Amino acid sequence: MIQTIQRDAEEMREWLVAVRRALHEHPELGNEEFQTAERIEQELSRLGIKYERTGTAIVGIVRGSAAGKTVALRADIDALPMQEKTDLPFASKTPGRMHACGHDAHTTILLGAARWFAEHQNAFGGTVKFFFQPAEESSGGAEVMVDRGCLENPRVDHVFGLHVMPYLPVGMVEVKYGTLNGCSTGVTITVRGKSGHGAYPETGVDAILVASELVVALNTIVSRRVSPLDSAVFSVGKIEGGTRTNIIADEVTLSATLRASTDALRDRLIDIIQTMVTGICSAHGAQGKVAIRYGYATLVNHNADVDLVCKTAERLLGPGSVQWKESPSMGVEDFSYFIKNTPGAFYHLGCASAGYTIGDPFHSLHSDCFVLNEDCLPLGVAMQTALTLEALGGDLS
Repeated sequence: MIQTIQRDAEEMREWLVAVRRALHEHPELGNEEFQTAERIEQELSRLGIKYERTGTAIVGIVRGSAAGKTVALRADIDALPMQEKTDLPFASKTPGRMHACGHDAHTTILLGAARWFAEHQNAFGGTVKFFFQPAEESSGGAEVMVDRGCLENPRVDHVFGLHVMPYLPVGMVEVKYGTLNGCSTGVTITVRGKSGHGAYPETGVDAILVASELVVALNTIVSRRVSPLDSAVFSVGKIEGGTRTNIIADEVTLSATLRASTDALRDRLIDIIQTMVTGICSAHGAQGKVAIRYGYATLVNHNADVDLVCKTAERLLGPGSVQWKESPSMGVEDFSYFIKNTPGAFYHLGCASAGYTIGDPFHSLHSDCFVLNEDCLPLGVAMQTALTLEALGGDLS
């Protein structure tokens, strides 16, 4: 069966490239993926796959020849608000929009897997669901899809997803047990002082001075309040305050991001931030207010499903095709919601340029010069297909 899957995926190459390039030319932002969703619907309809669409989220379903488990595969479909600078003949035709994170490849790979299962319904038992998810880069479409019941009717037993990676050669996958991606939290700190004349500082409470002290103090949290064995990042990205050079500012706003390797660590750091803001502001006679905006949850892989990914990759791509990720990424990924209460795993698929060797310079994800090696497309289809069959309990010999 492995050889059959490899052959079938390779025979899709021309179609996969055409689909991916069409998607790449017309990138759309989160919850605005109308043309993308229409293209997905066209392909699913052509394949005779039943699906439901809500907004721009689509759930397709293919049932095998016998009852069995249900496995879901996910692809994110949105693009980024960037101007492409690749000069590719199929570069983005929409100003200020680009598939710089490979979601066009994810969508294409999932369509390829859907095609395989639609054409081989007698070759497996069970059910396969296909989640085409909007808004991974913005509002978090995964959580919305889960809340709407995509994991039910029938109940999903395993969920798998992948992300292309330009630092991995084509033909390799990267995996990690446990936490793969950290969680994100937006932090807004408002410092309220008292306005006064710059020549008479004793008449006011300088919100800029207090905010400056807070920036320095808060940047010690990770180095002094977090174990070196854990991972966290706190970054102040924006400061707003003041009106004129000779007026003591009465209000300053700090906007920051907090990343942590576990939700528990995130919660502890939020408590520390609250305490530091209250204490430092009080010491200066100012008032401080902290507003928290919870982002994506930590992505924690299920170890048994990671083992399935490794087993499949070794059989499909050969010995030495699996690279182990040493520590979690502080970049976030809302696939976390699909596997929060359902077994599953997320892994990385190599998409580096031809001739690339690990350690060479490369254009990263979210770069306006990011270029995908399309040789990864058939391999992605083969991986997702074989992995699903493994999870369904099929015979791949």
